[in-house]
Order: sequence, then C-alpha cells, then structure tokens
Amino acid sequence: MREIVLDTETTGFEPSEGDRIVEIGAVELLNHLPTGNTYHQYINPERTMPKEAFDVHGLGDDFLRDKPVFKAIAQDFLNFIGDSQLIIHNASFDMKFLNAELSWVNRPALPMTRATDTLMIARRKFPGSPATLDALCRRFGVDNSGREKHGALLDSELLAEVYLELVGGRQPDFGLSAEQQTTASVTQIASDWRPRPRPTPLPPRLTETESAAHAAFIDKLGEGAIWKKRL
Repeated sequence: MREIVLDTETTGFEPSEGDRIVEIGAVELLNHLPTGNTYHQYINPERTMPKEAFDVHGLGDDFLRDKPVFKAIAQDFLNFIGDSQLIIHNASFDMKFLNAELSWVNRPALPMTRATDTLMIARRKFPGSPATLDALCRRFGVDNSGREKHGALLDSELLAEVYLELVGGRQPDFGLSAEQQTTASVTQIASDWRPRPRPTPLPPRLTETESAAHAAFIDKLGEGAIWKKRL
C-alpha cells in the first residue's frame, strides 16, 4: 500500500484570484512506513509575493525568481505521486491549488477521492480540540521544534508522523516480512505478532550490595511476604 503525504505553500488562498503554488513537498509511505523517498520543489509563481504569504513561509520574490515554473515540473510531480492515495492536512485547500495549476498546463485534474484529509480525521477523533498540525504534533509528541515557518517538505514529514498516529500507531506491521504483508491485512498481522525472548538476557542492574540488602529486607518480613509465595 503506497501513500503520499503531501503539502503545498502558496501566494494566498484563491487560485481563482491569481494565487499560485510556490512549493510542493511530499513523503512516500509504504505499508504505513516511511521509505525515505521524498519529493521537494520550489516553484516560480510568475507573480509577486504578498507580504501576508511571505510572513507564513518566508519564500520571497528574490528567492523564487530563478526557480522553474509549474509547467516545467508538472510531469516530475505526477510521476512521483503516481496513482497513490494522497494524505493531506486540509485537503480541499491543496487539491484546489494542485488542480488549478494542472488545468493551466492542460493536465487532467486529480479526483478528490484520491485525497485523505487528516484534518477531518483529527476533528472526528478529537471533537472540539485544536486540529492544526502544530496542535496534533503536541498531542502525539512529534518534535516540531524546527518549524519556525511553514515549509512544504518539513510539514509533510511532520504530517506523516501525525497521520500514522491518527490511524493507530507508527508501525502497525512491526517485525513482519514483506511476504507476510502481501498475504494478510495489517490488522490480522498485528494480532498474530508476538515479541520474541531476548537471545541473551540483559545483565542485572543491581550491585551485589544492593541484592544483599534486598534479601535482608525480605527476611525481616517473615514467611507471609508475597515474594516468598509461589503463584
């Protein structure tokens, strides 16, 4: 099962008003595990950057001037995502921009059915609680200390961790071979897995003096001590 966790940065809120994508970041998951394969691209929006947008992501006109336009990177982006499901926080926003950009270069739109919205998942799972990416990082203990401004690739990496927590854990198929994963569902596999004993027991952490003191303490408790009973 291949999924792509995706995020964009833009010049504003509405492509119908001339706003454009300036950055795309994406992270590949395979069977709910990050593969290390990522996609990252800055894009020249062919327009000036509004101050409000610059304050969010820090991508200005001088930085973006020599970056490729969307038409030049469209095929590489489509090749990366393939036909995989897209995992997006507030999916309607990013899909609106992606489909606008694709339409302007005469490419087919991406159907909304391909998008899994983690914002909606979080709101269903934690009704009434904040559901921003930062709030979910705090809830799940995901380190977002490097997120001074929004960035598409960093936000995709953080969202990948959050998404795996939202769907029930970061490694549902831990300890399993690829062959097993192709013949059973993740739920069934997880229920069959059992931890194996260590091949070499861990060494004791108590010193001889501490062990002797503990034994002396137990002796003082008499025969009624639970440590002396066999279960």
